[in-house]
Amino acid sequence: MPELSQETERGRAGAPFGIAEVTGPSMVPTLHHGDQLLVRYGGAVRPGDVVVLRHPFQQDLLVVKRAVERREGGWWVLGDNPYAGGDSTDYGVVPEELILGKAWLRFRPVAAGQRSPLALLRWALSAARPLLPDRSASRRLRAR
Repeated sequence: MPELSQETERGRAGAPFGIAEVTGPSMVPTLHHGDQLLVRYGGAVRPGDVVVLRHPFQQDLLVVKRAVERREGGWWVLGDNPYAGGDSTDYGVVPEELILGKAWLRFRPVAAGQRSPLALLRWALSAARPLLPDRSASRRLRAR
């Protein structure tokens, strides 16, 4: 499950935005290990949004998942990688107060060894992308 660096918590003290680093495979193909996220704390969450939350059983652990639907007691969240686990199929509905914020932008750092002009051009064209709500999330929920 993607853990987030503790920079997320430190940046949250007074600022409405923060930076988080993703670790783990549960949001592949949307997010990869090492991606940086621009996170907006607070605000309304809608189905399909990528959110940062506290793990319901290990509240010192921050994770990133996709909010699929609001249910009684909170949000049902899923990872984009159905084989990775570590989402609401394991721990159930996440209470609203554990949702810290919404990820707005994904920045993918340059990979080591990516030095050719063509590789750098491909990186430049895809390094920063907005994280838009995924409307297919409800289909994944029905398939489970």
